[in-house]
Amino acid sequence: MRSGRAVQQVVGCFNAGVTGLAGSRLLGPVVRRRITTATYTGRRSGRTFHTPVGYRRTGDVVTIGVQMPDRKNWWRNFTGDGAPLTLELDGTDRTGHAVARRDGRRVTVTVDLG
Repeated sequence: MRSGRAVQQVVGCFNAGVTGLAGSRLLGPVVRRRITTATYTGRRSGRTFHTPVGYRRTGDVVTIGVQMPDRKNWWRNFTGDGAPLTLELDGTDRTGHAVARRDGRRVTVTVDLG
């Protein structure tokens, strides 16, 4: 269990670094083209979480490819019928309906902002 805690600390530091880069004046505009902050409510805990995610956007549809999905839990909040998810896009918060789909080893979360 100790190694799990160490991994969580590393992930926390990485996420803080990415969030810091996205907010910087110099690199922020470049980083924000492909990375944003996802805000959601945990299905079981009811707590609000914020996590940086890589994304692609086409109109009102945002696609998030989950890297190493077996090591992450956040996307599981959007399985089945999905749930609300807020993304910071173009300097504003946009809330949409997110649904996670697993295809073998790949997990994709699709967010409909419409």
